[in-house]
Amino acid sequence: MSEEACPYGKCDGSGFVDDPETRTAAPCRCRPARVARSRSRSLSAVIPRKYRGVSFDRPPVTDMAQAQVAVVRRFVRDLEANLDAGRGLWLFGDVGTGKTTLAMLVSRGALEAQRSVAIYSLPRLLAEIRTTFDPDGDRSYTELLDRLAAVDLLHIDDVGAERTSPWVLEQLYAMINARYEEQRSVVITTNLERDALGEQIGERTVSRLEEMCEVLPLFGADARRYDPARSGSATGAAR
Repeated sequence: MSEEACPYGKCDGSGFVDDPETRTAAPCRCRPARVARSRSRSLSAVIPRKYRGVSFDRPPVTDMAQAQVAVVRRFVRDLEANLDAGRGLWLFGDVGTGKTTLAMLVSRGALEAQRSVAIYSLPRLLAEIRTTFDPDGDRSYTELLDRLAAVDLLHIDDVGAERTSPWVLEQLYAMINARYEEQRSVVITTNLERDALGEQIGERTVSRLEEMCEVLPLFGADARRYDPARSGSATGAAR
C-alpha cells in the first residue's frame, strides 16, 4: 500500500486507522482513493507535455469565450464534490477552439487533488482495448474495463473520431455504461454536435453522457490555423 500521507490526517499512510483498545484496524476515509489510484496505475494518467503549463490566467485560455471558461473554472473549483457525485463535462464544438485545453485543466486539477485519473484520446483507448484480445497480452479485457470504471475521472478526447463499427460502438457503450452505473465522472471532447454524435457512437451511449455531464459548446475560429495578421504583428514586434 502507498505510504503517501493521509490527506485527512487520520491514518499513517496505510489506508487503515488502528484502534489500540480493540487491537483492530478500520478503513480510513482515504482508503477508497488509494485503492482507485492503485488500480489505475496501468492506465494513462499523464498530462501531455503540450498542456502541462495551461492555466486559467493566461493564453490560450484567456483568449477563449469567458462564459464557457467560467463553467470549467467553477467545475474545477468544486472538483471534489463533482467527482464524488459523478458529475462530468461534455465539451463540443469546432476544431481548434480549446476543448482539449479546458478538459486538461480539469484532469490536472483532479491529479493535483490526488484523485485517480485516466486520460486518453478515443483512438488510443480503443487501441489499448484491442491489445487485451492479444493472446500474449498482459491483462484481460475485463480487467481493463474494471480499471476504466474505477478511476475517479475518465478523460476521453476526440469522441466520434474513430471509424464506426459494431465493435467500436459496443466498447464505447461498455465503458460509459460502467461509469454511469458506478456514478463516476467523465470529461469528453468532441467536434460533433449532439445528434451527429448520436449517429456516430449510438443513442444509448449519448443518452447516458447527457445525464452524466454538463454540455458546454465551444465555437469560433481554429486557433491552430495560420493567421497572417497575427503573424505580421509578431514579426513587427520582433523587429
